[in-house]
Amino acid sequence: MKLFRSVHGLSLEKDGQLYQVEQHLLSRLFRSGRGEIGEILSGIELLEKQSDLRDQLPPVLDETEIWASGVTYLRSKSARMEESEKAGGDIFYDLVYEAQRPELFFKSMGSRAVGHGGHIRVREDSSWDVPEPELTLAINAGGEIFGFTVGNDVSSRSIEGENPLYLPQAKVYRGSCALGPSLLLGRDAISQRASIELKIFRNDQLVFEGETDLTQLKRRFEELVEFLYRELDFAHGAMLMTGTGVVPGSDFTLSSGDRVEITIEGVGTLTNHVA
Repeated sequence: MKLFRSVHGLSLEKDGQLYQVEQHLLSRLFRSGRGEIGEILSGIELLEKQSDLRDQLPPVLDETEIWASGVTYLRSKSARMEESEKAGGDIFYDLVYEAQRPELFFKSMGSRAVGHGGHIRVREDSSWDVPEPELTLAINAGGEIFGFTVGNDVSSRSIEGENPLYLPQAKVYRGSCALGPSLLLGRDAISQRASIELKIFRNDQLVFEGETDLTQLKRRFEELVEFLYRELDFAHGAMLMTGTGVVPGSDFTLSSGDRVEITIEGVGTLTNHVA
C-alpha cells in the first residue's frame, strides 16, 4: 500500500486502485506509540475511489523532523574524502564509516520539505552542488519503522569540503530537502535488494546517471533508528534519510532548470526541478 498526500487530502493506492482515506491517518501513523502500527494499518477504511493525483505534497507532517545519515555507503565515504582532502578533513569520513556510532544530522522540518514535482534549490554561495538519492524511513513516535519514501538530500559539496564544521550550511537551506511521491507502508514492504537510480536531465538531455542498491548499505535500518532515538523524543515521529550510494563526480554540478529523477525499486520515482 502507498499513501499519498496532496493539497486535496490523503489517498491510498491498494491493488492498483486509488482511494480517498480519512485525513488524520498520516498523523495517527507518525504519532503512534510502540506496538500500534499494525492495528492502524489493518484498520484503514477505504472511502471513495479516485482517478488521479494532483498537487502532491511531501508525505510527512509539517511538525515532523527530517534527519539524515551520512557515510553509510562506501561510495559516499570515498566522495566525502575526496572533497575534503585539501582541508584535511578526509580522515573523519574514513573514521565514521568504520565507527560504531553513525553520522546523523538534522536536515529539515516537514513544513520545509519539497514534494514530488516541486522545486529544489542550490545555494547561491556554493560552487559545487549535487542531489543525493536516499531511501528514507518513516518512523513513529515509538521508534518503529512503518514506511519508506524516496528522499533527495540536496547538498553543497564545495561548502562541506571546505570544512566539515560547515555541514549544517551545506545541508540545511531552502529547497534542500525533497520527499515523495508517497509512503510505501509496512516495515517489510521493501526488498532488501531494492535498486536506487539517479538520473539528471539538462534541456531534456540525460547528463548524469548512476545506480546502487540496498545491499551496499553498511548499516541496518534499526541501527540508525536506535541511535537517532537514543537521547531524543519525537512526538510527531521522524523521517530518516539513510545515506547515498550514488554521487556525481567533481566534474558535475547542478544548474537551474535541471530535472532530477530518483527511482527506488518498489517505492516510486521522485521528480524535482532545480529552481
